[in-house]
Amino acid sequence: MSPEEFRRYGHQAVDWLADYLEHIRERPVLPPIKPGEFTDRLPASGPEQGEPMEEILADFDRLVAPAMTHWNHPRFLAYFAISGSPPGILGELLAAGLNSNGMVWKSGPAITELEQVTLGWLRQWMGLPDSFAGVIYDTASTSTLHAIAAARSVAAPDSRRAGSPPGLVMYCSAQAHSSVEKAAMTLGIGQDQVRKIPCDADFRMCVDALAAAIGQDRAAGLVPFCVVATVGTTSTASIDPVAAIAEVCERERLWLHVDAAYGGSAAIVASRRWILEGVDRADSLVTNPHKGLLTPVDLSAFYTRRPEALRAAFSLVPEYLRTASDPRATDLMDTGFQLGRRFRSLKLWFVMRYYGREGLAAIIDGQCNLAQRFAGWVRDDARFELCAPVLLSLVCFRLRGSDEASQRLLERLNAGGAAFLSHTVLDGRFVIRLAIGNHQTGPGDIEDVWRRIQELAAGA
Repeated sequence: MSPEEFRRYGHQAVDWLADYLEHIRERPVLPPIKPGEFTDRLPASGPEQGEPMEEILADFDRLVAPAMTHWNHPRFLAYFAISGSPPGILGELLAAGLNSNGMVWKSGPAITELEQVTLGWLRQWMGLPDSFAGVIYDTASTSTLHAIAAARSVAAPDSRRAGSPPGLVMYCSAQAHSSVEKAAMTLGIGQDQVRKIPCDADFRMCVDALAAAIGQDRAAGLVPFCVVATVGTTSTASIDPVAAIAEVCERERLWLHVDAAYGGSAAIVASRRWILEGVDRADSLVTNPHKGLLTPVDLSAFYTRRPEALRAAFSLVPEYLRTASDPRATDLMDTGFQLGRRFRSLKLWFVMRYYGREGLAAIIDGQCNLAQRFAGWVRDDARFELCAPVLLSLVCFRLRGSDEASQRLLERLNAGGAAFLSHTVLDGRFVIRLAIGNHQTGPGDIEDVWRRIQELAAGA
């Protein structure tokens, strides 16, 4: 492809994206498509000869875009809604064009150092201690796995050579993300060695139950080594009492990891910084700028005040990657199991510079206020009930009565294409989740969704 062709098609792609973001409300959030239908529209084998870019772009618009679930839609209100903002998209474009690999400092000086700079800015915005060193991974699942691996390297220093010793036990709440168990599975610790601690009426980890479980395991000759607390659980956005959990961990000499993948971003709002109370006493923390900070997927920010434990778990330097040492040269390959590293920090740098802390904080605060408004409507309608405290931008609610009625309402709402909400199960009951996280979501979107919910409830 010549530079002239690249320039022409690049302009077409950016024009398509600009139109897409401007007119995205005209698209159904969920595609009206059945499993396998998209596959059946494509050739069964790849082309022997190259095809014109005009045809490729046309097929993207004709085939791919209509088969997408539009996460960037203002009425995507499922899971934890996200935003890929224009500045972040431009940063992603330039990172793809540079196509560099930041495995060691020499292979990507700007990749390595911009990662440290942007994570330093974010650490300051969130009010975290300067002692927290930052590393970028792809998702919180990967970040949590690295935290648990670092914790294991402290509890069992020989584990990198001999594997996980028998008897290691770790703890999380019954509301913790599934990635905690997956990390235990991946590291050879095993699901059976993950203790799920009961929660209180607000779905927060019960600290007394945690302390009792640790005591029982020690009495049984097992080796407790790690606790995972959550700031913004997936089902309800509940916030574990991190300060009280930290006291238990300090007393028992256990690694404390805080999963703030969803909730952490809200700490850049001064009035909401309370959500990270006690986090300064944790050994590690993860937050996802690709959730709350308008950064395109994927970018997960991992912090630890014990980076030496992370390196002890993962550093392995073959001769072909050995470089001259320098006190200011960090080799990011030493901080994880992956070698290749994309230039993820560039898109975060674009977003942070374009919006500034005040701009991003205003967006997050506005989303939380919209959630409170929606929760008020739920409280005022006797047909519905709130199912969890509304602390951030997630509202959990249901129709009073049978689970089937709430399930039918959700299915009919999503089938209409105007919005997409998801569900969970709390205390054995089917619960609808409305998660606000897109920077274009406004009062009109939430009002229209609530109006449609009320109409559907009348026929439920």
